[in-house]
Amino acid sequence: MDGVDELEKMCQTVIQLDPKMRSARLINSRGNPTAGGMKEGLLSLEDQKQDEMMFMELALRVRMRHEFDKEFGEAHFSMSYRDKVTVTSFPLNDDDVLLLSCAKDVDFGKLPFEVLKIIEPLKKIPHGNFPTPTA
Repeated sequence: MDGVDELEKMCQTVIQLDPKMRSARLINSRGNPTAGGMKEGLLSLEDQKQDEMMFMELALRVRMRHEFDKEFGEAHFSMSYRDKVTVTSFPLNDDDVLLLSCAKDVDFGKLPFEVLKIIEPLKKIPHGNFPTPTA
């Protein structure tokens, strides 16, 4: 991946897309955070130990999703709509992943496609323009 400063800047760009964003973090293929974090002024809903477990699980899920690439095509993002937050993961090069958390009332029909445009240079195979749904 690119330099840490560029990755931090990208995370900040992503987190500024919507005021309902809570965090934008880059997680490497081993489940270790490499850039980004919580939006300034917000606290994480989980403790550090839970973060570590979630990151490791996420790294494993990203690798496991490749099992279905031949049948369904590459996964561009996965979303989990929960009681307190919406969590979205975007697979990147080398099984790294961008992990976002947002307030659950975020426009999840629009935001992931805006993120895909920003992270396209970090994708294994650029896919051109992703459609942005219109209202």
